[in-house]
Amino acid sequence: MARKEGLIGRKVGMTQVFGDDGSHVPVTVIEAGPCTVLAVRTKDRHGYDALQLGFGAKKKNVSKPAAGVFKKLNVAPMRVIREVRLEKTERLQGYEVGQALTVGMFQPGELVDVVGVTKGKGFQGGVKRYGWYGGDATHGSMFHRAPGSIGASSDPSRVWPGHHLPGRMGGDRRTTLNLSVVRVMPEQNLVLVRGAVPGANGSLVMIRKSVKLTKAQQQKAAEKK
Repeated sequence: MARKEGLIGRKVGMTQVFGDDGSHVPVTVIEAGPCTVLAVRTKDRHGYDALQLGFGAKKKNVSKPAAGVFKKLNVAPMRVIREVRLEKTERLQGYEVGQALTVGMFQPGELVDVVGVTKGKGFQGGVKRYGWYGGDATHGSMFHRAPGSIGASSDPSRVWPGHHLPGRMGGDRRTTLNLSVVRVMPEQNLVLVRGAVPGANGSLVMIRKSVKLTKAQQQKAAEKK
């Protein structure tokens, strides 16, 4: 799978905009960047190609070792540090430590992927977690949302691995693929993408150029070139 450039950002929330034809478009607002390049990883030296990015200024509670690292790089301390892996070394040309990456790398109509952590919902029962029907809601049923029988008796006399049961729900890393960029607002460092993205408002996300394109999308991109 190809690795593409991206930015660290924060999910602001959802709203709606109107297209040129008056159509209603639901969008998610993402505050992406500016991200500072903290290091450039190369396959020859580190075994892989990547950019180490920093996002969000950290003005207090900076440890002395971390402050020394940032001082050596001649950049302000960053609150969030992530690596964006790239596929080819040629992609790293033109990047240097201290460089600021902005939403200018995205264009309206472009497809992007958004990586985030889903909302944590705590310990939940099977009805909410897996959509069980549950028992009858009538008077005297005595069986409503309990798991019920979970295995056969004599054969195999055990519960099959992977059986759906109550447990922790949410809080998982998820990637939403091929979201269309509706608007790019460089002055506010905002990107508006069509549809929903994982995570609660205010949570960290990674927005990157799409890594999976359908054959029709690949053909359309080739025609633009």
